[in-house]
Amino acid sequence: MNDLKVIILAAGKGVRMNSDTPKVLHKVCGKTIIEHVLDLAVSVGSLKTYVVVGHQASQVKDFLGKNIAVVVQKKLLGTADAVKAASKGLKNFNGDCLIVCGDTPLLRKETVLKLIKRHKVSKAACTVLTAIVKDPKGYGRIVRDGNNNIVGIREEKDATVSEQNIKEINVGTYCFKSSELLSGLSAIKMNTKKKEFYLTDIVALLSQKSKRVDFVTTDDASEGFGINDREDLAAAQDCLRQRILKEFMRQGVTIVDPATTFIDQDVKIGRDTTIKPFTVIESHVRIGKNCIIGPFCHLRPDTTIADHTEVGNFTEVSRSRIGKDCFMKHFSFLGDAMVGNRVNIGAGVVTANFDGKNKNATHIHDDAFIGSDSILVAPVVIGKKSATGAGCVLTKGKKVPAGYVAAGVPARITSKRKF
Repeated sequence: MNDLKVIILAAGKGVRMNSDTPKVLHKVCGKTIIEHVLDLAVSVGSLKTYVVVGHQASQVKDFLGKNIAVVVQKKLLGTADAVKAASKGLKNFNGDCLIVCGDTPLLRKETVLKLIKRHKVSKAACTVLTAIVKDPKGYGRIVRDGNNNIVGIREEKDATVSEQNIKEINVGTYCFKSSELLSGLSAIKMNTKKKEFYLTDIVALLSQKSKRVDFVTTDDASEGFGINDREDLAAAQDCLRQRILKEFMRQGVTIVDPATTFIDQDVKIGRDTTIKPFTVIESHVRIGKNCIIGPFCHLRPDTTIADHTEVGNFTEVSRSRIGKDCFMKHFSFLGDAMVGNRVNIGAGVVTANFDGKNKNATHIHDDAFIGSDSILVAPVVIGKKSATGAGCVLTKGKKVPAGYVAAGVPARITSKRKF
């Protein structure tokens, strides 16, 4: 797909979100909406991606950074005008242009690749992604002629009564020959009702010129689901969460209760690991094979858990690594900790990792035993085969030598550990 550029339309106001945060910067399963769409663009082979922003443009630009081509739509005059704002990037480009909405995080890579492939094979001027739905309310309808050719897309406000009964909807994803897109944009006229330029009008213009308009119909109508308010955000979150859980189960992970398990994107879980109910696993977490996680466990970003380790009831782990064959069964918190192999973390253990200014590290080496209710005031180091007594407080900067026991408040080195 080395002749493809992508335009992402993300200029809308998102008024119904009722938020100071731009709509596309709200998160779905650990990633912002716009990141989902950008990842899609990369996955289908975009040579260059242009994000068109308008309302709260500065916030979106700051979030995207300098490595993403951002185009500002100065006045919100509709989708055709938004595409036109990015059209400079298509001049003298002989390839294809994929256009997607910035608020559709449920689009699948496989579906978009199918659309692009169909577009190339049929050599169409434009290929449209459609879906068949029971309730088409709110969507543009696909209008066909007697030969089943697409001859237009009718926005709901402009549709006749018979057109409103059409169940085939426009998903809002298109693949164009760039030259046909540029030519069509210049011919689109302002819609007199909304005072906007509709990109959908280009389909009728192409059809009138006997240009081929092709289509791909997705089997999953949720792919075109656009987020407009907080209810939509929750619905998209639920849909994507179910996809994530199903994929893990296909890969050999046991999810005891999918209804109460929340796993973000960019999580990796090894085969034969069991995730128990009421567990939350955030982005950038890595879990090995044959682990047991939960119930009521919270794994926060940048946490790694190696093979054959159990992290159980009412536990939280953040920015930490736990080695192989470890036990952390109940009521404990590890933050910014490096834990070796075969370590026991007793009930009620807490790493006090924040000193009011900085997050500090705790290092627990192989075969250590951390007694129940120990408080480890980071930074601390607990040596190989060492132990802490129940209820001890290991103060900042303390080091427990390999093979020794620390006990008391504040903790002191008391004796060698007996095995």
